[in-house]
Amino acid sequence: MTMLSKEELEKRLVFYRHYFHEHPELADHEFNTTKTITKILTDWEITILPTQLATGVFAEIGHSDGPTIALRADIDALPIQEKSGVAFSSKNAGVMHACGHDTHMASLLGAAYLLKQQERDLKGRVKLIFQLSEEDNEGALQVINDGQIDDVDAILGFHNTPNYPVDHIGIRAGITNGAIDKFKVTLHGVGTHASTPDKGQDPIVALGAEINALQSIASRNLDAFQAGVLSITHVSAGNTWNILPDTAFFEGTVRTASKQLRQLIKTRFLDIVNYTAKAYQVAADIDWYDGDPSVNNDAKLTAIVRDESSKFATVYEQEQRVGSDDFSCYQERIPGVYANIGNGETISAHNPYFKADDALIRVGVKYFERNALRLLDEL
Repeated sequence: MTMLSKEELEKRLVFYRHYFHEHPELADHEFNTTKTITKILTDWEITILPTQLATGVFAEIGHSDGPTIALRADIDALPIQEKSGVAFSSKNAGVMHACGHDTHMASLLGAAYLLKQQERDLKGRVKLIFQLSEEDNEGALQVINDGQIDDVDAILGFHNTPNYPVDHIGIRAGITNGAIDKFKVTLHGVGTHASTPDKGQDPIVALGAEINALQSIASRNLDAFQAGVLSITHVSAGNTWNILPDTAFFEGTVRTASKQLRQLIKTRFLDIVNYTAKAYQVAADIDWYDGDPSVNNDAKLTAIVRDESSKFATVYEQEQRVGSDDFSCYQERIPGVYANIGNGETISAHNPYFKADDALIRVGVKYFERNALRLLDEL
């Protein structure tokens, strides 16, 4: 294994990040990304672990005489047509790393390289989790079901964050991100000619009433100091100008911070949809999916990570948000810390104009490497 200088490693990591960004892949289809990461780690003589999953890469550095710390980076992209204008823009039409997972992968690769150089001196083992399908299809649960964290004592991850400089890291003990639930509703009426609505049951009018009524949950059922968001993101009904359709459809998401609020919104949602549908003489089919829980950082680990990270970055108290991440699924089983690293961007993620500063990779590498070493020392 040829040793790389600090400058050579940084250049290589930026190259890897640009490659991943040029050739992004969607959830459960990260085949080329998986092959590329596997080759890089193999070239660095890092042990690849077996898996039953078609995508995602799992590897380890160190030995079993001590604790096992997992480092996680997500690897999937989003179904967005890129408009960022960067030289390394996506070459896959309609697919883009609009959430910065390319920077996460590059950071973890850099940390893996540095940890490999120190393998003989590690006080335990570091497991690398290049996770599939964070944006969709419950990648974390797939990893868990594959047995990849069965022997892990603690886990670390991070997400890049717009509106903060690249040398800033947000860390907070306790709940930092919201739980996510998803819903789909189909309203079944009776179609008819647009001139004779009395001959049918109009699902479109019912649809409008449902949308308005559901917005009352946040304004009339939630404590003003509690975080809860219900968003209807997709609506569909009819296909021409003079026919009332048989069905209408809407779907969306609920984001909450507390378990009690999560249940309250679900209960109110089901009541409103069913009773409003009945009032408008249509039937409602509801598909409700209980998604990932809240990201909840372990207090003891957070104190360690905050202290270590403050040695190479500006650490601030991360504000609570209701955006979700399936990193929370790991935290239901083992203690973990999920931080936010500034990316120097002002445009939010999941936007076709999103881009992140390559410089955040240096901070991401240090976050993974330094905190992994510190936790191996202290756990």
